Amino acid sequence: MQNQFLKIACYFEAGLAAVAFLVGWLFDVNPFADLYFSEIALINGIVATLPLLILYFGMQQLPFQGFKNIQKLLQESLGQSLLNAHWTDLLVLACLAGFGEEALFRGLMQTGFEEAWGANLGLIASGLVFALAHAVTPLYTVLAFLMSLYLGMSLDYGDQRNLLTPMVIHALYDFVAFLAIVSNTRKEIKVTND
Repeated sequence: MQNQFLKIACYFEAGLAAVAFLVGWLFDVNPFADLYFSEIALINGIVATLPLLILYFGMQQLPFQGFKNIQKLLQESLGQSLLNAHWTDLLVLACLAGFGEEALFRGLMQTGFEEAWGANLGLIASGLVFALAHAVTPLYTVLAFLMSLYLGMSLDYGDQRNLLTPMVIHALYDFVAFLAIVSNTRKEIKVTND
């Protein structure tokens, strides 16, 4: 992994898991209490990613300017930084993002908020914090909130609560989005050079 941006991004995402652990220790909430390997949780995570990817690629085809602005922002902020990354580097970054962000927002915040305010308010409160952490445009903030609700509900999908499900969804979604951003950036460069 030669890319400085990738290194910093990986350290940041991994650092979120450390923050979740430390804050959880201070407030007596174990962010990893509901994380364990389960084939069903893994499969559920993979299958539950598909609707999000359909929406992601579908929104890129819509003529709505708000979606075009988000796509342009992602291309400008990530495209060049990820351009020369190997797919395995993108996979590592996506897995760290899924692990770190879900440990923080679902494992720590949603669990802690649920203990304090109940399941519904816990889900909404953690979703609002997630949305604010991803607030780059008003529409992107709303989409991040909806994504957070989806991830939060996936935490309890199936028979038992398992943090692995939202971690897989988040990581797989990010990985495919990173690949798409890199592909679109390469196409733009090719068109510019032709």
